Amino acid sequence: MAGMFDFVIAGGGSAGSVLAARLSEDPAVTVCLIEAGGRGDGLPVRLPAGTVAMLPGRPRINNWAFHTVPQPGLNGRRGYQPRGRALGGSSAINAMLYIRGQRQDYDGWVAEGATGWGWDDVLPYFLRAEGNARGADALHGADGPLQVADQPDPRPASRAFVEAARQMQHPVTEDFNRGDNEGVGLYQVTQFHSGPHKGERCSAAAAYLHPVMQRPNLHVITRAQAARVLFDGRRATGLAYRRSGEERQVLARREVILSAGAFGSPQLLMLSGIGPGDHLRQMGLPVLHDLPAVGQNLQDHLDFILSWKSPDTDSFGFSLRAAAAMPGHILNWARHGRGMLTTPFAEGAGFLRSAPGVERPDIQLHFVIGIVDDHARRLHWGHGFCCHVCTLRPHSRGQVRLASSDPLAAPLIDPRFLSDPRDLATTIAGAKLTRALMRAPALQPHLGREMFGLRDGMDDAEWERHIRARADTIYHPVGTCRMGSDAASVLDPGLRVRGVTGLRVVDASVMPRLVSGNTNAPTIMIAERAADLIRRGQ
Repeated sequence: MAGMFDFVIAGGGSAGSVLAARLSEDPAVTVCLIEAGGRGDGLPVRLPAGTVAMLPGRPRINNWAFHTVPQPGLNGRRGYQPRGRALGGSSAINAMLYIRGQRQDYDGWVAEGATGWGWDDVLPYFLRAEGNARGADALHGADGPLQVADQPDPRPASRAFVEAARQMQHPVTEDFNRGDNEGVGLYQVTQFHSGPHKGERCSAAAAYLHPVMQRPNLHVITRAQAARVLFDGRRATGLAYRRSGEERQVLARREVILSAGAFGSPQLLMLSGIGPGDHLRQMGLPVLHDLPAVGQNLQDHLDFILSWKSPDTDSFGFSLRAAAAMPGHILNWARHGRGMLTTPFAEGAGFLRSAPGVERPDIQLHFVIGIVDDHARRLHWGHGFCCHVCTLRPHSRGQVRLASSDPLAAPLIDPRFLSDPRDLATTIAGAKLTRALMRAPALQPHLGREMFGLRDGMDDAEWERHIRARADTIYHPVGTCRMGSDAASVLDPGLRVRGVTGLRVVDASVMPRLVSGNTNAPTIMIAERAADLIRRGQ
């Protein structure tokens, strides 16, 4: 028999965890959360360095481990798309980096029809979510559930990275979250900075959901795959899901909310008959509402990595010395919440302009204390460092489509990386700038042989060959259920699905345009604001 709740949420990731916790604060409201993965509270999640075990997807630990369709812009390669599969979603497997983006990103959303989502509108929700170890001020919150901390023990090479930037005349900053993120420094991270969980990852589930799982008005179902939205006419009335090989149903008195992410939410809409009519008919699905924009507008940050071997063993790597030191690292983390295992790996941050005439930072750097090759799926003996560079505001647009009408089948993901030539030009400029920074004097004691055939004097054609051969996502897909004021948008600015009632989407898919940075903090903000909209019936 189907259960009945006021709100049914599909997806317990970053947005779903926030929504379930916030909506169930009202004891008069009942909430059911459906999540395909597990509880997201095991050791690989709690241990910050555990991301290296989950991210590669070999085996699939808390990870959907999706792949794209072949990408012409990447020499026909299929890209890799890790996505969190557990309560907390991708915040359970990511690098924990707390970045909001730039003021202009959100004001740009308003200009594209997302009224009510400008920087001044969303800042209070960033503050509401944030429990920053530095304390509260006009731009930061100290009492929110999401603990935000300075890195407990960044490596000396990461501090050298910041000094190298200073030597190259780049601005240095300690705060990337004031609306203008230009500069180089160390990332703040979503990590417990106090209490019994000090030093552990603070995923969205750990922050919001795990502490309230015993609420009598909150029902969380894990290991359950959402299959489709149920409708009475054009009103959403519940959700069908699969668990233990059986299809079951849960009903919603007030609303069904999709929080399945930039890939999962458009997939669920299409499986439910909402999307491009011709495509749905090709999949053998009835068309409830022909909404061509569903699955369109996919945007992601393409990432190119420059890597060096290193004589410095104070980093992550494979060596006898590293193996001998590991028990001490484990003990330090378990007892004190400190040490090497608290690392986000991407310790050093940079938001820079690819050229002097660029209006605001258009490239992002992640300085990583190890060698990352093919998403850590290809390992190298020894130690080293790498620096990732990505184009912050890509012009390329892709799409998500159904592979079949089977809800258990992975969607067809096509980011169309480098389909707009402007993205390649910015990536080349960013790679050149990054390589120059990495050759500054402060970093030279830490760097040895440069890897993957990069060399002095390369022309743009050579840079292009390297980028097309090795670049891939840095895990920020958004936009596939974009909100806006035009009739062609999937959602209105209240995140309600156009053409039906009782159905919203709340996750990174609602962004009209990709923010200039990592997407987890903005996704949590979206859910915080959505909870207010839902409570007010807007």
